[in-house]
Amino acid sequence: MSVEFYNKNAEKFFKDTLKADMNYLYRKFLDNISVKNGEILDLGCGSGRDSKFFKELGFKILPMDLSEELAKKASEYLGQKVIVQDMKELDYENRFTGVWACASILHLKLEDVGIVLEKVFKSLKKDGVFYASFKYGENDYIKDDRYFTCFTEERFFKNFPKYKKNCIEVFQTFDVRKERENEKWFNIILKK
Repeated sequence: MSVEFYNKNAEKFFKDTLKADMNYLYRKFLDNISVKNGEILDLGCGSGRDSKFFKELGFKILPMDLSEELAKKASEYLGQKVIVQDMKELDYENRFTGVWACASILHLKLEDVGIVLEKVFKSLKKDGVFYASFKYGENDYIKDDRYFTCFTEERFFKNFPKYKKNCIEVFQTFDVRKERENEKWFNIILKK
């Protein structure tokens, strides 16, 4: 469902998200990564904005998205191929220094979020860092042909208690895009 939205609206989404100020979130993520030149998996890379930032810092990046149309735009923007793949099919082991999943895993149903968390942790090196963001709240919903899984800290750890020991930080933010400043986000940073 959600992938069709991004294929149909790739141009608008690309333009609307490319210039968003993500510095606060980048800092939170990077402050926890000990290796400053490892490889980062950008899971659901969208426009490629975040991949480009990490790449320019000297990280090797592996950008991935399920939307073929967004992947084309991001590949051109990055000067690097974006892998078109379903994140539920991740199959890496001990490879990444970090996994960045900004507003991407939230499009999966709750049970599939658990599958992806397992695969992400398998893909991380020892002490690897995982960042993910979801809409803040207790109730999942569908809007504009996109599915949204929402979390509060309590709901996240009720569903995924085994990751409590890996939690570095949980925090809330407001959307950085214009005219969406009232939308609240649940952010989590985990360490393997």
